[in-house]
Amino acid sequence: MREEHEKAIATLKRGGLILYPTDTVWGIGCDATNSEAIEKVYQLKKRAESKALICLVSDFKMLQQYVEEIPEVAYDILKYAAKPTTIIYDDPIRIAENLIAEDNTLGIRVCRNKFCNILLKKFRKPIVSTSANISGAPTPRSFKEIDPVILEGVDYVVNLDREKKSLSPSAIIKLTNDGKVSVIRK
Repeated sequence: MREEHEKAIATLKRGGLILYPTDTVWGIGCDATNSEAIEKVYQLKKRAESKALICLVSDFKMLQQYVEEIPEVAYDILKYAAKPTTIIYDDPIRIAENLIAEDNTLGIRVCRNKFCNILLKKFRKPIVSTSANISGAPTPRSFKEIDPVILEGVDYVVNLDREKKSLSPSAIIKLTNDGKVSVIRK
């Protein structure tokens, strides 16, 4: 696993794209602070930039570095969530501009997958995570279902968990600084 972390981090540091197993589905990832790398993700997925991407962080400490103000309820939601949960926060900071939605929000998930968590801690920055499919196509349920265009379009494919079936995508909850909570995806 150590070699996979090193190769993925080297790719991320040079602005490349990785294909990697997450706590939900196989994801396309890049450095969430690198706008050129994020642009490559949009191009590979053939996705409109108006459709926001999410990113992963390793823990609450990293989360606090990239969100201006975290509503108190976020900690409870994440602590008691039965499945991986992405929260959309107001006012992200220190993130590439083209990752931030038009309403100045960003979806962030504290990742509980061992590989991803170590990767995030060693990389020391959030990593973009978007499903490994062309925009509009079904989300692959396993590595074998990933479109060859995606496989060829990334700079590094992590060589772990290729036989494992993916879980379902994360729940998505939007929290605003004024206390509104909206469930976007269960």
